[in-house]
Amino acid sequence: MTDSPVLPGLEASGWAGDYLARASGGDLFAGAPAEMAPRWRAMLDRLSEQGQGDPATLAGNVERQAQDLGLAFRLTGDEQERPWPLSPIPMLIGAGEWTRIEQGLMQRAELLERVISDIYSTQSLVREGKLPAAVVTGSPHYWRVMTGAAPPRGHYLHFYAADVGRGPDGEWRVLADRVRTPVGVGYALENRLALSRATGDLLGAMNTRRLAPFFADLRRGLAVDCQRADPRIGLLTPGRFNQSYAEQAHLARYLGLMLVEGDDLIVSDGRLFVRTIEGLKRIDGLWRWMDSRFLDPLAFDGESRIGVPDLYDACARGGLMVSNWPGAGVIEARAFAAFLPQLAKALLGTDLLLPNIATWWCGQERERGHVTGHLDALLVASAFDRDAAGLGPARSVQGSALDADQRATLLEAMARRPMDYVGQEVVKLSTTPAIVGGRLTPLPFTLRVFVARDGLGQWRIMPGAFARLAAHGDIRAALMGEGDMSADMCVIDSQPVPPDTLLGFGLGDGGAPAIRRIGGLLPTKAADNLYWLGRYIERTEMTLRVIRAVIGESIEVDMGPSSDSPTMARLAGQLALWGATGNAAQPVGALCAQALGDARQSGSVRALMGVVANIGEGLRDRLATDFWRLVRLPLPPFDGAVTETLLDAASRMIERISALSGLAAENMARTEGWRFHDMGRRIERAITGCRLTLLLGSDWATADDLTVLLDLHDSQISYRNRYLTGPSLPPVRDLVALEPQNPRSIAYQALCIAEHVAALPTLRGDGMPEEPQRLAGALAATLAPLTGDMLTMAALTDIESRLLALSDAIGQRYFLQVRKTEKVEGAELLS
Repeated sequence: MTDSPVLPGLEASGWAGDYLARASGGDLFAGAPAEMAPRWRAMLDRLSEQGQGDPATLAGNVERQAQDLGLAFRLTGDEQERPWPLSPIPMLIGAGEWTRIEQGLMQRAELLERVISDIYSTQSLVREGKLPAAVVTGSPHYWRVMTGAAPPRGHYLHFYAADVGRGPDGEWRVLADRVRTPVGVGYALENRLALSRATGDLLGAMNTRRLAPFFADLRRGLAVDCQRADPRIGLLTPGRFNQSYAEQAHLARYLGLMLVEGDDLIVSDGRLFVRTIEGLKRIDGLWRWMDSRFLDPLAFDGESRIGVPDLYDACARGGLMVSNWPGAGVIEARAFAAFLPQLAKALLGTDLLLPNIATWWCGQERERGHVTGHLDALLVASAFDRDAAGLGPARSVQGSALDADQRATLLEAMARRPMDYVGQEVVKLSTTPAIVGGRLTPLPFTLRVFVARDGLGQWRIMPGAFARLAAHGDIRAALMGEGDMSADMCVIDSQPVPPDTLLGFGLGDGGAPAIRRIGGLLPTKAADNLYWLGRYIERTEMTLRVIRAVIGESIEVDMGPSSDSPTMARLAGQLALWGATGNAAQPVGALCAQALGDARQSGSVRALMGVVANIGEGLRDRLATDFWRLVRLPLPPFDGAVTETLLDAASRMIERISALSGLAAENMARTEGWRFHDMGRRIERAITGCRLTLLLGSDWATADDLTVLLDLHDSQISYRNRYLTGPSLPPVRDLVALEPQNPRSIAYQALCIAEHVAALPTLRGDGMPEEPQRLAGALAATLAPLTGDMLTMAALTDIESRLLALSDAIGQRYFLQVRKTEKVEGAELLS
């Protein structure tokens, strides 16, 4: 075997020979053309070298890179995200073979655009008998209300995906068209990032085409149709519980789009606005990732709770670009596949370059007869992706798999409502190498290939795909299923590929964007999440500090109060008040083990970290991957009967919280988002400081109480440097509550909060302070002249009440912007 011309100097490994002995001739590697076979062998040689000859080692390396990037997904019904199952073996397709796919999909995208345009405008195809009316109106994704509502520049489609399959003979066919939600494009990008990190220069050395220019074209195409210089575009997500939310957040961050949910948006006077901390700001375009039925409860489905009332009005008035246009999903119905070959001739004057699988719509008598007469050789499926009798929950069934009773039931149902069914040829799919059970194994695959308009309105094909591999199940389903894998699909050129990236591509005409030194707009929901993320991180840290104080002092009795002292009882009672434990009277080990790891206790460290993770999921477009690495780490192991392990676990968790704080301190730009995050931590720290000072720094406090109070505020060293005597009440109160230079004191938090609030935007035009600014300034001014001997318990109680009132005022001003006065003010802010 000769060395590869692409990666010379590598001997062929045993992987290739072993695989070729078991793969069929229709395999992507085993059946590769002469120009691609050496590239496959060279690629496997390099991967074998990186995995030290062990496929499982290579798979583990790629899995770690996927986890580091935060790749995840959900199956239907999942509450928690699953790790992304990325195959470490990329799929290779030569440039010549890919060109045929590109040409076929560009032609198909143009055909779908013209069909959708006709359906919602002149409807000439139905009137002339080229398309049965039932094929249109039978689809649950056809919306009559959109008839006559033309999109900007007449583009119903900006983004289109086609599921394509390769037969054993090497012929490619379209299995399904996807225009409602483009699931997979973000994962295709993430697959490339993860594999590139895991394999070094391998993809570049093979002349793999880059994906970044495609995303630049997509971004420019969306911007141009907004018909406004420097447009503001949002990616509309159903929310963090959607199966592909992680993908949506990654795309929004990569493309520089604002990730928004329905609650973030409001329509006023036919214009769409986003609720931000600066008031209402105009949105010029939406890349929607939810079905049309959920977009507007007033125009589509009245039961939708995730849409935007009056969004249809904004579309109908022509002031909003929506990709893809509401109602475009009508074309996804399987029934359309039966008519696209004829429609191509009628509308384009030519045959389809890339055919779809043969399809017969049973709403026509002759076609129904063909399906019933060849039932054993066909797949029978729902024509409109609805439940249909005899098909089961999968909405499709292979005729040869039916027993006599099932066959009779299906035929009876087809006779009763034939328009609900289609027959499709059964496609045998090619396979590609994947690692299963530590061994290179051929798996069947499909590709989801993505098509987008560029800034000139022309179609562009992403030189890669979302590849889906499955050992069982319906590989043509829309979403990932149990046991499925994904892979990076690489288009291989004969010449080196220029090092393009998304950087440098402007949103509009392709020129470099104007330099800015301001952060992007902060939606109210994002501000809300950042604020409470800060509060829960701080709450977790203080709970850990109290746990450590209880455990640590019970171990070193000579250094402080014993485990049965009043001080320890007070700390245990505080843990119970915080909901970290259900029984403050239990032994120290059991109490602290419960406060650390009992998820049933809402205030336990485990439960609080769960809340941190849940809030963080709503901020995926704003948080670094390092955040997810830290949050997803399991609790350190501990044994409730061994206090040393409890102390170690609490200390390690405090270190983890410190790392999260360090990320915010060193990596977050000092924008409004950082201010809300830091403000949340400051308010939580100040409130907790009041409560702990009331608990341990009261007029009857003991030396043990004051010692622990100093420890909880990390102020023991500062106190000893200033005072030669043991803990005394006035100076301890002064240090932990009123010292403006102590970053743990209440007064320091008040100063920081006042600074943050003063720097936030105001909606008032008269120069008067808004309620949060007034309350924060008054609190800081109240604390400034006090000293420890002047601070009373009544004053501390008042300070805590004022902090709670300030938190409420921040929420009412910045997180709930729905007041009429705000709408009027915001509607004038069109920038």
